Amino acid sequence: ILTCINSLFCAEPIRVLVTGAAGQIAYSLLYSIAKGDVFGKDQPLVLLLLDITPMLPVLEGVVMELQDCALPLLREVIPTDKVDVAFKDLDAAILVGSMPRREGMERKDLLKANVAIFKSQGEALDKYAKKTVKVLVVGNPANTNCLIAAKSAPSIPKENFSCLTRLDHNRACFQVALRCGISANSVKNMIIWGNHSSTQYPDIHHCKVNVQGKDVTAFDAVKDDAWLKGEFISTVQQRGAAVIKARKLSSAMSAAKAICDHMRDIWTGTTEGEFFSMGVYSTGNPYGVPEDLIYSFPVSIKDKTWKIVDGLAINDFSRAKMDATAAELVEERDTAVSFLGV
Repeated sequence: ILTCINSLFCAEPIRVLVTGAAGQIAYSLLYSIAKGDVFGKDQPLVLLLLDITPMLPVLEGVVMELQDCALPLLREVIPTDKVDVAFKDLDAAILVGSMPRREGMERKDLLKANVAIFKSQGEALDKYAKKTVKVLVVGNPANTNCLIAAKSAPSIPKENFSCLTRLDHNRACFQVALRCGISANSVKNMIIWGNHSSTQYPDIHHCKVNVQGKDVTAFDAVKDDAWLKGEFISTVQQRGAAVIKARKLSSAMSAAKAICDHMRDIWTGTTEGEFFSMGVYSTGNPYGVPEDLIYSFPVSIKDKTWKIVDGLAINDFSRAKMDATAAELVEERDTAVSFLGV
């Protein structure tokens, strides 16, 4: 019986789509995916890169660079502006591209433009992708864009859709680590509740901080309750705006790292006793969050299936902030659904 000596040549390549593939987030993301940081060091892949027609010449340059990296896992790179090519037989879809907010644009106009984009991408997933496809929405407003895509792909389980709040999660972890003078991986079980917007609630009440080999609460580690309930929260909520103010561009490197973290956890699972934040379908949740939203919860993952972490105590301070971000999401959803024409 012939056995496979090199698993690189045995494993079936998975098909991974990145939209907005000529943009700055994708430029920081694609190398990490192609070299195996996300789906595994022995998982070959085909990268499908979708962008709008005027960006195809730029995309060709990205393809050349990926080829020139000479990465053993990367079997094929397919640049395209056609959804039937981009969405065919997908195992994973990372939807980065969206309509950015322009000066003078009302939020309602931004929602309307993105509803059109994510409705068509949801329909393309429904028509062309595998029913097991895992879909991560990054393009803002990410929660509502994700909900629209999920509603537009009725044959794919809503549990297969998630949106990115891992960037907020990572930001929050680093702020606590910085305050304590420790490394970021010493901060566990941070929670981002709600919307990927300035109403999000970074919650440290269940967070564990490893100080000199011993796990303590964030409150005991930081020893500054006023900072944890004030400046810490506003810093994380406003971090994206602060990056734009400084760079004149939105977060790209950190967003790409968060995408890798999020998708790797879906693919390989989370460590027992640890949880991370991601925007997932709220129906049936144990925390009284309104149904039919994509809302960020603490989740654990096993066998590529997420589960909302149950049984966490919620105090009045947290409840008020969780409700405020939920109210914003309900309003966004209702506005977006009105544009769907359903």
